[in-house]
Amino acid sequence: MFTLADNHEIGKELRATVVDALKDVMANDPKVVALDADLGGASKWTDIAENTPDRFINVGIAEANMVGVAAGLSLTGYTPFIHTFGPFATRRVLDQIYLSGAYGENTLNIFGSDPGFAAGHNGGTHTTWEDIALLRSIPEVVICDAADEIQMDWIIKEFAKLKGVHYVRGNRKGVKNVYAPGSAFEIGKGNLLCEGQDYLIVAAGQLVSEALEVAEKLEAEGNSVDVIDMFTIKPLDKELLLERFVGKQAVITIENHSITGGLGSAVAEVLADNGLAIPLTRVGVNERFGQVGTPDFLQTAFGLTTEKILEQSKSI
Repeated sequence: MFTLADNHEIGKELRATVVDALKDVMANDPKVVALDADLGGASKWTDIAENTPDRFINVGIAEANMVGVAAGLSLTGYTPFIHTFGPFATRRVLDQIYLSGAYGENTLNIFGSDPGFAAGHNGGTHTTWEDIALLRSIPEVVICDAADEIQMDWIIKEFAKLKGVHYVRGNRKGVKNVYAPGSAFEIGKGNLLCEGQDYLIVAAGQLVSEALEVAEKLEAEGNSVDVIDMFTIKPLDKELLLERFVGKQAVITIENHSITGGLGSAVAEVLADNGLAIPLTRVGVNERFGQVGTPDFLQTAFGLTTEKILEQSKSI
């Protein structure tokens, strides 16, 4: 069960949330280990190294090797968590995740930080608009996009209980609060945050808070809106999507990812597979590489502000 936060202020940094969650998990399970690709300062995983030095490995700038080492640890009964920036946690090591992880039936818990616009001033080489699309192509991989610190904490602790390959993406810094402390979720199940009859908005990650703002403005203009936090993009909650689709004028997906292969594509596939025809707007990045960030990177990347999303939503 979950409860919405009573404010939408910026919360605790997600990197600190991940570290604290891992510390809790490692305190209760001696088989959990952490690996980092020389980003301990950026990720704060140096705190894990200080707390449990015998279960922390810095592999250096060798991400593919990190995945291989993690797979080997899984083979010997350990539960590895690995971290690097989003593009290096997916695009650079895709073959190792596919073969050593998924095909080899090993456990890999992957935190890809600063996806999409969150890469900011790190520039185009560190920007990933395609990480979800890449991993969706691998059988049985679980993919999550954390909306806030409460959800990220729950995801990390839940991953520690599961076998297989699991990926969670999220900003290293603080994001707006969506959920109240004590909220719990379920892998593969979306969260219906508000209910309405006119529009269906499906969002993931830190853009869930943007989706709620869009919904509030639509409601103020007399529209009735559903908002789903589809934090698990694979496996997608098809049942909830089809249930809430009924009677809607349009569906809008909002994500910090390319519109190709991400949440929008996953939703479109469900609708098409069920023979459902309805206007669908996919808000995300279309056919572009990353670039050096600017203060308005979210707006320049998507070409859309909340007001623009609102305008586009009402025009379809």
